[in-house]
Amino acid sequence: MKANVGPVDRLVRIILGLILLSLLFILDGTIKYIGLVGIVLLITAFIKFCPLYPIFKINTNKDAKM
Repeated sequence: MKANVGPVDRLVRIILGLILLSLLFILDGTIKYIGLVGIVLLITAFIKFCPLYPIFKINTNKDAKM
């Protein structure tokens, strides 16, 4: 599992993940559970690997080569 998420991509994932998680506390009804997608973004940001990137041949990490 090579790192394929770069630093800017990580920052964006962390910010969006936190915003999405906050929807759990802001919204009412079942729509608030869309905020759980934020967990996926945070996990991929912290492990520096996105499982969808190799499928689409994307690599935002300049240090790693595919």
